[in-house]
Amino acid sequence: MQLLKPLLCKHLLMAILACAAQGAWAQPFGFVALGDLPYGQAAQGYMPYKALIRSINQERPIFSIHVGDFKSGSTLCSDEESKVQLGHFGLFDSALVYTPGDNEWTDCHRGNNGGYDPLERLQALRSVFYPVGLSLGKRPLAVQNQSASMPAFANFVENLRWQHQDVVFATLHIVGSNNNFEARDPRAVAEFFEREKANTAWIREAFAAARQTQAKALVFAMQADVFEAKSLWDDFPAHSGFRNSIGETLLPLVAQANIPVLLIHGDSHVFRFDQPFALNKKPLTQLTRLEVPGAGDVRAVQVTVDTRQRNPFAVRLLEPAMP
Repeated sequence: MQLLKPLLCKHLLMAILACAAQGAWAQPFGFVALGDLPYGQAAQGYMPYKALIRSINQERPIFSIHVGDFKSGSTLCSDEESKVQLGHFGLFDSALVYTPGDNEWTDCHRGNNGGYDPLERLQALRSVFYPVGLSLGKRPLAVQNQSASMPAFANFVENLRWQHQDVVFATLHIVGSNNNFEARDPRAVAEFFEREKANTAWIREAFAAARQTQAKALVFAMQADVFEAKSLWDDFPAHSGFRNSIGETLLPLVAQANIPVLLIHGDSHVFRFDQPFALNKKPLTQLTRLEVPGAGDVRAVQVTVDTRQRNPFAVRLLEPAMP
């Protein structure tokens, strides 16, 4: 009996420590989502954007996610502009994760954007904004790049994945303007199909990572409003650039998973926090959509995650800090 007492005490101590660790693992945490900022010329757009970054820093989030369009669709796609925006990302006190928008590359052929080659601009973005294994911001976050973890998609440094506590996060390079699915341009079509394969593979990998780590929730971030190409009869018709990645990959995987999923995007500049997705005409209540404001609405969204709750995601808007 005397020998059993130390063993019992040891097992009891281990159980207490395990419970304490599990409780710490499930602590609520916050991050910030923003996008479609800054818009307009420097004189009009930069000052309120910097004020918003100050407001974000005051919240002390674990990290922030910028879902693309760091410039408007009517400003130059120059290397100088990219350097300025990289400097803005460096103002974030914590980590800053960035996924591209269409204004940074697909729309750069426009005359008022400088008449650039969109594919050249895409390569420039990849070379400037995606250090392998790290995010941006003053305290970079360790991330996995798809290019490093999936050799078949070696070009896709911009697709990132990381985990915080019991939540898996992943970015997807899915952009507005129908995801650059432009049938009149053979080069754009070829680029679209290559990126589509990478995105669908990365979505599957995120769900696999969540299963492997027994994650309690999953968060995806991208630029596009995927409903822009919907028809009266189908959310993702044949002409939609989001049919395969979202309609035929993400939604079925969400339905199969036993965890809540948050999809963050920008593009339409309207703040929304809802559950608009359906699969086989049935509402997909496991999937919540957060659309960040942007353009003239210079606000960000504070997201609180508490996986002890049935609905783990809560949001509130952040205003620019007063001078």
